Amino acid sequence: MIRTLVVDDDFRVSHIHSEYVSRVAGFAVVGEAASVAEALEAVRALRPDLLLLDIFLPDGSGLDVLRRLTGDEGGARPDALMITADRDIESVRTAMKLGAVGYLVKPFGSPDLCERLTAYRELQHRVEVFGPAAEPDQADVDALFSAARPPTVPRIPAKGHSAPTLTLVHQALRAASGPVSAAEAAELTGVSRATAQRYLSYLVKEGAVRLELRYGAAGRPEHLYRIVS
Repeated sequence: MIRTLVVDDDFRVSHIHSEYVSRVAGFAVVGEAASVAEALEAVRALRPDLLLLDIFLPDGSGLDVLRRLTGDEGGARPDALMITADRDIESVRTAMKLGAVGYLVKPFGSPDLCERLTAYRELQHRVEVFGPAAEPDQADVDALFSAARPPTVPRIPAKGHSAPTLTLVHQALRAASGPVSAAEAAELTGVSRATAQRYLSYLVKEGAVRLELRYGAAGRPEHLYRIVS
């Protein structure tokens, strides 16, 4: 599990974000903090892997948290995904320089955060697969950097589709270990097979998903769907 600490000065927003995180497979919320001081103390006590870090805090900035942790010799610094209403370009640039793995502007919904967390989880998985002694080639390095970016979900047509369902189907295919059928996609997402088929067909049309045919001993070939990297 990816141990996650949520840092936000608004306890209601913090609880909402914690709930969002708890819905994503592979993540567990280990605590919440509402200030720079609380965040630093929680990091040292709880040893999270990832911070969901707001910039506006009552006793400083979330960027101060990153600066302090970068200079802390007490242990490895957790990764940080900035979640903030601050759109100032200097804040974005500073977050990048301090090693933030992403920057999500408030307000956002559960699907938006899920995309970022899923991309982060994929990156961690790929790093673990290589192992500490690996010497990846350029293609491997490119794959690691692309994994850190959330997948791009096609635009929603004017009628007949919803953004949350499209995101859900897209994420299910991205998380799958191989191609899946419409029935399997329906089981993974909790929608009907007909709904899954409709969204899969749209994703194929938009170039986000590739259709593959699997031929059996007899009968019509089975349609399988694989995410396009």
